[in-house]
Amino acid sequence: MNPTQKLHDLGQSLWLDNITRGILDDGTLKGYIDDLSVTGLTSNPTIFDKAITEGEDYNEQVTELREKGLEGEDIFFEVAITDLSRAADLFKRIHDQTDGVDGYVSLEVSPELANDTEATVKQAAELHAKADRENLYIKIPGTPEGLPAIEETIFAGIPVNVTLLFDSAQHLACADAYMKGIERRVEAGLDPKIESVASLFMSRWDVAVAKDGIADELKNRLGIAIGKRAYANYVDSKNSDRVKAIEDEGGHHQRLLWASTGTKDPDASDTLYIEAFASPDTVNTMPEKTLLAFADHGEVGDPLPEDGGDGEAVLKEFEDAGVDIDALAHRLQVEGADAFVKSWQDVIGSIGAEAEKLAS
Repeated sequence: MNPTQKLHDLGQSLWLDNITRGILDDGTLKGYIDDLSVTGLTSNPTIFDKAITEGEDYNEQVTELREKGLEGEDIFFEVAITDLSRAADLFKRIHDQTDGVDGYVSLEVSPELANDTEATVKQAAELHAKADRENLYIKIPGTPEGLPAIEETIFAGIPVNVTLLFDSAQHLACADAYMKGIERRVEAGLDPKIESVASLFMSRWDVAVAKDGIADELKNRLGIAIGKRAYANYVDSKNSDRVKAIEDEGGHHQRLLWASTGTKDPDASDTLYIEAFASPDTVNTMPEKTLLAFADHGEVGDPLPEDGGDGEAVLKEFEDAGVDIDALAHRLQVEGADAFVKSWQDVIGSIGAEAEKLAS
């Protein structure tokens, strides 16, 4: 049996962390759905930046949009929604078969709105309405400033992919925001079945401590230990009275999503974070290269232990080595938010330059 099918049978959703017009046009994405058990995908501005500027697939649409008077951000969203709507249609069957739990694609709000709750909520609603696909997640950063926007967007009935999470504290804070939104819907007599995932970024932990000169015996172990702690807390949250009360009303819990699962260390296994985070009732979104590597030679062993296994013991080793885990989680989220803004500005600038070049 294909390793991807084994992982799917374990109860984990495999999502592709990539979207280009090319893989839509040539049937590659459909092939991943049919042959590799892919049941959803995620996107980000960097992915679209490379797709738009490194090929010709978008030239015609960018030219048409510019001739209509659109610029920068408006062109980006039109292009992104065109691709993501097509992808959402490919996943619609899965979405229906899973009662709306799986089969999603994701579109990010402008990171420049991160500190403006009202503007984030407004743009989330506009983008979701423009795409007109029920299996489209709107991505909102799970920063302290983003939590109110998550709650309000869920209350408005829009599915949310909470992004930019790094540890259990950040994850549980966004889970609380999600549940507040659902509980408000219950109180208002609205349908509580609004889905959400919480995206925990894994490999960046190991990159960060490697740059800080961690001992060889600790390399590529921190991200997995952080994940084990998060998974144990996720299981506890799913089994809590608060979640059970939501489920009794017809709602669902927010699923945990493993993100940033491409191996950055060339000396480590290229399937390291896929094999480490095999766990039921979660999602793993992976770069195309990682998906193909796992399909080729990945192995599915025992799933993550519900109590986190040796996660806490390994985290103690890092603390003994002088790593302030809480401070690093905060630093990673701040750096990630800054990187999101830079990536956004880069893609808007690239689209503008590309439009000018095509016009000339």
